[in-house]
Amino acid sequence: MDRWSPEVACSEREERLLKLAGKSRKLLVFLRRHRHELFDEAFQQELEGMYRQTGQGEAPQPPALLCMALLLQGYLQVSDAEAVRLSATDRCWRVVLGTLEPDDDAPAFSQGGLQQFRERLIHHDLDRRLLERTVEVARRTRAFDWKKLPGTLRLAVDSRPLEGAGRVEDTFNLLGHAGRKLAEGAARLLGTDVEEVCRQARAPVLLGSSVKAALDIDWSDAEAKQAALTRLVRQVDRLAAWVNRHVDGAEEAPLRRYIEALVQVKAQDLEPVETGGVRLRQGVAPDRRVSIEDEQMRHGRKSRSKRFNGYKQHIGTHLDAELVLACAVTPANRPEEEATPELKEDLRRLGLGPVAVFIDRAYVNSELTKEVKAAGGEVVCKPWPGRGVKPGLYGKKDFAVDVKAGTITCPAGQVETFEPGQVVQFAPEVCGACALRAQCTQAASGRGRSVRLGEDEALQKRLRRLQDTRSGRAKLRERVPVEHQLAHLSQRQGPRARYRGTRKNLFDLRRLCALQNLETVHRRIAEQQCLAA
Repeated sequence: MDRWSPEVACSEREERLLKLAGKSRKLLVFLRRHRHELFDEAFQQELEGMYRQTGQGEAPQPPALLCMALLLQGYLQVSDAEAVRLSATDRCWRVVLGTLEPDDDAPAFSQGGLQQFRERLIHHDLDRRLLERTVEVARRTRAFDWKKLPGTLRLAVDSRPLEGAGRVEDTFNLLGHAGRKLAEGAARLLGTDVEEVCRQARAPVLLGSSVKAALDIDWSDAEAKQAALTRLVRQVDRLAAWVNRHVDGAEEAPLRRYIEALVQVKAQDLEPVETGGVRLRQGVAPDRRVSIEDEQMRHGRKSRSKRFNGYKQHIGTHLDAELVLACAVTPANRPEEEATPELKEDLRRLGLGPVAVFIDRAYVNSELTKEVKAAGGEVVCKPWPGRGVKPGLYGKKDFAVDVKAGTITCPAGQVETFEPGQVVQFAPEVCGACALRAQCTQAASGRGRSVRLGEDEALQKRLRRLQDTRSGRAKLRERVPVEHQLAHLSQRQGPRARYRGTRKNLFDLRRLCALQNLETVHRRIAEQQCLAA
């Protein structure tokens, strides 16, 4: 296998092109000047380890060159086909890839080769190594004087919503989409057409331009809608049964994924009725599938009013070096704390452990937070707001909570004991005669005030004190750099995912964070050069 060995020194022609590129595409200049540091001999050897050295077949392009092409693709956010074209026609790409000198217009790689390399990189988890390499390059760069940085890691963690690439559909269209794909797959395996498959399976509703057009009902009529749903389910069930009887390999991919999708959609969205047939289930299933083509997409909420369908991207940022150290992607309906095991693994591989975490409060019960607390580290985030406190009434902050003694004292001096996570009920006979009752509770006569105490009440109490002081609020604002990092990622990628599935979107996030780190290194070098001048 040939190793990528581009020249280190720039030719006069390259210098002229880099001068032009530096006005609008500054990272291209950095990649050209530092590509030998990013893809050193050791890292190239790791990339070559993804391939079997059998000597058979056509020799692949140098893996480091393809990896650089993936970085360029992520930087400019272009498709695989466009990346192939640019590798042949764009001189700045050819400067970075080291293919400028040949005068032919042959692309540096093929579209299939780039796709296969990306899949190989994901399979061997070397996209994580690409992110690690950017941190290693930063450590060796003089612009990052790591000896002057604090010897301990202050880590900021946050997330952003990412709309999935799959089409979001209602129950009718989910069933119709899966049924149509099942019929198309069966037709290919049998060497016939979709119309013949649907005719033999007695599923004509799948032949329309859309399943709702084929059902052709008054969609404002609830009874007609339920009857149409029953008709659709019976026809897709007949199709699935026909495929199982007549198609060899129906239990294997790709037909299996659509059969499983039909089973899942029916289980999550439908329920039987006594008179026969089915109807839409009331409420939303906890882990409801929303797309046929991307089975891992889920409903999620950023707030009460903002809903999205897809994933959450999580990053962990070194606050002092401004580098992204860790990444994770989870379905949109999963709580933020489930991302922290993957973030911890990224940090472990870098040999880093935070002594302070600056987090969104959604991560407050995560493994990462618990480990930092157990080690005597610092947790900085906003406290949870009190629930159900009406204007004019005392809130929990007006009660004196002694976590060590396990007591809580109301504004009138009544004392009750508690355990973490307990709802404390104050004595109704004392509350009933209290002069401050009207300012404390609107509970019915014969009932006292209740206060809910969290499992982490000691931490929440400290965070409430932090938020009440000027210095504390300034400390809370120290996590702003991670929000800026997410804003830069959002600007580059946009609101929508490029790929389907959690793992491929994790690859894309790691690639974007690697680019973000390289831009940070480039900025630091430029700042140092300005100071030297």
